[in-house]
Amino acid sequence: MSEAVVSQGLAHCEQPERYIKQLVSHWGHKYATTYDEGDGMGAFPFSDTESAVMTARPEGIAITLTTGSAERDAHMRGVIERHIDRFAFREAPLTYEWNDPKESAA
Repeated sequence: MSEAVVSQGLAHCEQPERYIKQLVSHWGHKYATTYDEGDGMGAFPFSDTESAVMTARPEGIAITLTTGSAERDAHMRGVIERHIDRFAFREAPLTYEWNDPKESAA
C-alpha cells in the first residue's frame, strides 16, 4: 500500500467561489474537473496520485491537497498558489496558510 501525503491550506480572498469556478474551467481542458454549485466545491484530479479539492468558505478557499510525496506536495502547492493568484489578480498576491503535510495510507 502506498502512502499519500495530505495537506490542508487556505487562500484568503474575497471571491472564493468565482476563483474556484475559473480554476475548474481552466483545468477542465486538461483534467476531469468538477464543480458542485451547492457546496461551492471544485475537484481537481491531476493524476492517479495527485488531486485537490477546493471549497469556498467565508474567509477564502479551503484546499485539501493529496500527493504521493513531500516533494510533490511542495511543488503542487506552488502550482495551485500561482493559478489562484492569476485568477485573483485584483487581490493578488493572496495570503496562503498551509499545515504540515500528513502521510496516510492511500
